[in-house]
Amino acid sequence: MDYLGDILEKIKKKPAAYLGRPSIVCLQAFLSGYNVAQYQLGVPLTAENPLDGFQEWIQEKFGIKSSQSWANIILFFSQDEREALDSFFELFEEFRQRRKSLTGDEYIQVK
Repeated sequence: MDYLGDILEKIKKKPAAYLGRPSIVCLQAFLSGYNVAQYQLGVPLTAENPLDGFQEWIQEKFGIKSSQSWANIILFFSQDEREALDSFFELFEEFRQRRKSLTGDEYIQVK
């Protein structure tokens, strides 16, 4: 499993420890910061980003054709940020499984 996969697994288990509070908005900010830090530090990409294609998949799944982020789309269909975070992990697992079945590759598994 790649490092981002390990981090997502830890966030799922203890979101407040990594995000400050269990929130999909905080998760999106965390992941954006992670990507910026990798770029600024010149960290070579050792594996494909497990979220590649997730934005498009979420838009298709929910029938959204706007420029809203995956986090905002999931939040719109949730009661609150905590529920949206839980939904993210469920949807991400569905996305990962579908992607794996189409390619035969294993990307990441969030337990």
